[in-house]
Amino acid sequence: MARVFISYKRDVTPDQDLANALYKALKVDHEVFIDTSMLVGEKWVERIDAEIRQADFFIALLSPFSVNSEMARTEIELAHQLQVQRGRPVLLPIRVAYHERLPPPLGGYLSPINWALWEGPEDTPRLLEQLAKAMSGGTLPGSASTPASPPRASAAPEPAPAAAATAFQAPLPSAALELDEPLEGAMDTQSAFYVVRDADATVMKAVSQKQGTTVTIKGARQMGKSSLLMRGLAGAITAGKRVAYLSFQEFDSATFSNPDLFFQRFCTSLGDQLELSNQVDAYWQKPMGLSQRCGLYMSGHILKALEAPLVLGLDEVETLFETPFGTDFFGMLRSWHNNRALPTTPVWKKLSIVLVTSTEPFLFIKNLTQSPFNVGQTVELGDFTPEQVAELNRRHGSPLGPKQEQELFALLGGHPYLVRKALYLVASRSMRVEDLFSQAAEDRGPFGDHLRHLLFRLGGQPQLKAGFREVLQRGAHPDEDVFIRLRSAGLVRQEGTTMLPRCELYRRYFRERLTTS
Repeated sequence: MARVFISYKRDVTPDQDLANALYKALKVDHEVFIDTSMLVGEKWVERIDAEIRQADFFIALLSPFSVNSEMARTEIELAHQLQVQRGRPVLLPIRVAYHERLPPPLGGYLSPINWALWEGPEDTPRLLEQLAKAMSGGTLPGSASTPASPPRASAAPEPAPAAAATAFQAPLPSAALELDEPLEGAMDTQSAFYVVRDADATVMKAVSQKQGTTVTIKGARQMGKSSLLMRGLAGAITAGKRVAYLSFQEFDSATFSNPDLFFQRFCTSLGDQLELSNQVDAYWQKPMGLSQRCGLYMSGHILKALEAPLVLGLDEVETLFETPFGTDFFGMLRSWHNNRALPTTPVWKKLSIVLVTSTEPFLFIKNLTQSPFNVGQTVELGDFTPEQVAELNRRHGSPLGPKQEQELFALLGGHPYLVRKALYLVASRSMRVEDLFSQAAEDRGPFGDHLRHLLFRLGGQPQLKAGFREVLQRGAHPDEDVFIRLRSAGLVRQEGTTMLPRCELYRRYFRERLTTS
């Protein structure tokens, strides 16, 4: 009898129906956990963490809904980390009528693993046979790569429960044509819902200037950093420059465990994007360190081969802060910045670097001369203003009246992601305005997936959990490093000497769940 954990997106069809069918069939012979089996009042954060850690097999139902679910991604990430560390649980991905390339970071976790495909209820018996074989030492039948069918443009936004959605009218006429944009990840550079802030002008000016520069975009989670980066890269193309983009979330665990492999793949990825010949092997024969080889590859091969200047966009760079080679990598970027001033190597003047981070670099890079984050320009993204929330409401077809706009701002502050999600739910008629506000802080409410994800993250970091509890109870200033990490996670803010939850929604939700635990 094996222990099995089923991860899926609740309250959507067909995800929940398939999860329940697998649970009923597998529990005959195995000990199977599904979140609906938890008792009322049970501490679900601790229970889910414990069940994943004890599982022999982790079944991940991958659909357009689950891959955009923060909670589902968090469960998969933990299972992946445990699998790397100790060999279990075995990950068993199932694509639920889903044929697209997995978004980062899921692609790095699951793309190398064989998967199974489920298109409808008629496939359930076959799927159970495939799972039985895999749990007996075999593998799932799918290829460990992207499915053969052509990927669609993007996954649909996460909807409200199907049973509730049928009770509402069609989307507001003025918003109907645009509401199919995904809520997760970077926004399309032409999105009608993108809100321009002061930081946009700074980034656009930097990437358009003739000589290379270094720009750091800072901000908490879900602040719009990646969207700003994408718009900056689009602006660079308009200015006649070449661009290359790397998100370190897309690198797999094998790459992060081997510095030599990381630097090689970094160079290879840049060359592939710029359609240059791969000469990594030749450069790696040179008797020098990894960062020196990488720098020589950039100057002697990539920049030398390009007629136009290059803008290099590096997203999710905080992923590297705690790797053994992170200091070497960031020291290399700092040297590239400094090289622009050398009269002997003018080729470096062609390179601009845009770094995106949600974590304060000085927590990890103590030697300022090795940091690329304290040179060039730094822009920090803040929350939307009341005026920007009102403008975004208008772009969604004005589903909220003036008083409701004020109530939304009082609840969410200017949290870019949550404001956008709230307006989507109301404008698409997936949720009534009164239900949005009355159910806001509930686990099964409109922001439940987001809130549960944050609570689950805190559950695995006792120091941050204790610091946040102190903020909730006394508005006190926890340890400086703890406060900075909480702010980077988007959980707290500072007003004068007082530390506060990021928004009223967070205060309501976490006060009930943290101060009583």
